Amino acid sequence: MENKIREIIGNNLDELDLVIDSVVFEKEGNNDFLRICLDSKKTIDLDLITEASHIINDLIDNSDLDLENYNLDIYGKSKGGE
Repeated sequence: MENKIREIIGNNLDELDLVIDSVVFEKEGNNDFLRICLDSKKTIDLDLITEASHIINDLIDNSDLDLENYNLDIYGKSKGGE
């Protein structure tokens, strides 16, 4: 699943200077979560996460992935206090 998600997103986040750090699809109780961690050389703020979320959500929705009733969780990698 991780490789497929990376393929679907491809270089669509380049304009935001973002890269995918990790992709995890997991089940918690009765809920499915698709968690995507983003990384960048610059600070990742909430506005940047929101822009990336719109791009990623559209790409996944228009893909051939068989995902239904999942929670998409997109977040920035911590820079350890930088």
